[in-house]
Amino acid sequence: MSSRQLLRLVLLVQLLVACAIVAGAVRAGAAPWQAVATGVASVVLVRLAINANNFVMSRRVASPTPPEYQIGVLAAVRMFGEEFGASMLSSSWHMPRARPRTRIHRGCTTPPVLLLHGYGCNAGYWAYLTPRLDAAGISHATLDLEPLTGDIDGFAAAIEAGATRLRREAGAQQVIVVGHSMGGLAARAWLRRHGSAHAAGVITLGTPHHGTCLAAFGIGINAMQMRRTGVDGPACTWLCDLDAHEDAATRARITSIYTHHDNIVAPQTSSHLAGARNIELGGVGHVALGRNRRVLALVMDEIARLQTACPATPVLHGAA
Repeated sequence: MSSRQLLRLVLLVQLLVACAIVAGAVRAGAAPWQAVATGVASVVLVRLAINANNFVMSRRVASPTPPEYQIGVLAAVRMFGEEFGASMLSSSWHMPRARPRTRIHRGCTTPPVLLLHGYGCNAGYWAYLTPRLDAAGISHATLDLEPLTGDIDGFAAAIEAGATRLRREAGAQQVIVVGHSMGGLAARAWLRRHGSAHAAGVITLGTPHHGTCLAAFGIGINAMQMRRTGVDGPACTWLCDLDAHEDAATRARITSIYTHHDNIVAPQTSSHLAGARNIELGGVGHVALGRNRRVLALVMDEIARLQTACPATPVLHGAA
């Protein structure tokens, strides 16, 4: 089952539950509008509770927040609201409808961008970054990493095929890869298997480079590959092996953007990758990394920086 099918099934279950609550409220004597409001509110409150629980669990195994990134109560409330909104929109609107797409802008000198989503997501996660890429005239493509619970190493072949296709259609020698959460690990797995010659750079958002304790609640091979035991505990064998196979030159191609208030990656400093360009943030949740304006601006700035760092290369129309 794809993430798209799973999300549609979850939405159907939520709808059926809401309808059952509405019917029960009507039988209990509630007015139709009250019954509908009760049904909708019940589903929303459950989703709200799940989101809140993620923050609670992540704080139990959180790394210390540096003083410059600590936030007050009002900022925390805004962060929670933004994260809840991002989660609801992504899982209930963008991802159930989205399919992988490629957009080519002719004459663009920036390397094309390949977008890789995280665990349990699909191409729809990038609904807020792709309009910015279009506005900047930057060619890009999204992928669905499947199977949903598959081996992260197994995604490397699909990434290589996607990168090759994008380079050919854009007439470029290299691509910039942007990966959210597990997508950043998939990008590193791709580099390990296929080398970095065709990678102008890799930008990761909220990626658990050293694992996350919350992966223990996930299912599938990929969830096991992202596990970590305790704040000071070791990452799993797969992550350690991935780390051991990267040299300084490969690390120098990676930019890790992460938030000290991540509600999925915990400890949050797991996203800090030695030898890479690390950009720390505060006051942003995990899913909201793909929607927050400040984060999206940082991603666009990094893409521009990588364009400047890459020497001009001839257009390779029809290249493999």
